[in-house]
Amino acid sequence: MPEEKKDFVVKDRRFFSEENQDSKEDKEEAPKEEAKTRLSENKKEPSKNDAGAETETQLPEINFATFIFSLHSSVLLQIGLIEDPVTGKKTKNLPAAKQTIDILAMLEEKTRGNLTKEEEGMLKNILYDLRMTFVRERE
Repeated sequence: MPEEKKDFVVKDRRFFSEENQDSKEDKEEAPKEEAKTRLSENKKEPSKNDAGAETETQLPEINFATFIFSLHSSVLLQIGLIEDPVTGKKTKNLPAAKQTIDILAMLEEKTRGNLTKEEEGMLKNILYDLRMTFVRERE
C-alpha cells in the first residue's frame, strides 16, 4: 500500500493550561493587529497648525520618483543650498553629499533597463545637476 505524502506540520508540544493557551493566541494576534493599525495610521501624519492644534497632513505617494526627489533634497541640504527644516540654518556636509550622490549613481546603475523613459531621464538629469553643483561647492 503506497504511503500518502503529508504536508509539513509543526506542533507546539509545550504544556499549557486552557487559560494560558488562549492568552498565548491573543498575544500572537495582538502584534498583527497593532501593525495593521500602525500602517493605516501612517498614511496620515499629524502636524501642528499656526494655532498649535494638530491637523493631519497627507504624505505623498511613495514611488521611485518621490524616493529620488527625497535623495535630491537631502543632497541640496547637505551641500548647504537649502535650510535644515529643523534648525532653520544652512550647513555644509560635503562628504555626506558625495555619499548620497554616489547612492543615486548606484541606483542608476542597478536599475538600468528596469525604469521607464521618464524615470531614467529624471535620474540622469538629477545626477548631472547634483554633480555639477557639488563640484562648484567644493571649489
